[in-house]
Amino acid sequence: MPAILPGSRTRGERFEDWVLDSADRLQEIRGNELEGVEYVVEEIPPGLEQILREGGRPPQGSVTRPTREEPARITVYRRVVETEAPSASEAQDLVHDVVVEYTAALLNVAPETLDPYYRGYR
Repeated sequence: MPAILPGSRTRGERFEDWVLDSADRLQEIRGNELEGVEYVVEEIPPGLEQILREGGRPPQGSVTRPTREEPARITVYRRVVETEAPSASEAQDLVHDVVVEYTAALLNVAPETLDPYYRGYR
């Protein structure tokens, strides 16, 4: 399939696109507040085996607050989110909610105030 067609994208690439689309949307809404925030996708959270062994629920993402050396970072864990999505067709909505929730945590605001279309998908 030609690389310019959407079907040529891998699941991981599509997932990254969804995260970046949600981040762009929030940037449009909040503007300078999110300037410099990095949005990244990782496959699984660190220490996943131990979390599961102890009966915990794996996080869908994480927030890293900014330091002098590093910008703020929102990380979304692809495998966890994909596993928790009710269906493949609803995965994009869950990704958006996860991005909104972790960004809201970074800004110390309620997710509903960050994005009027936030649905609390979980």
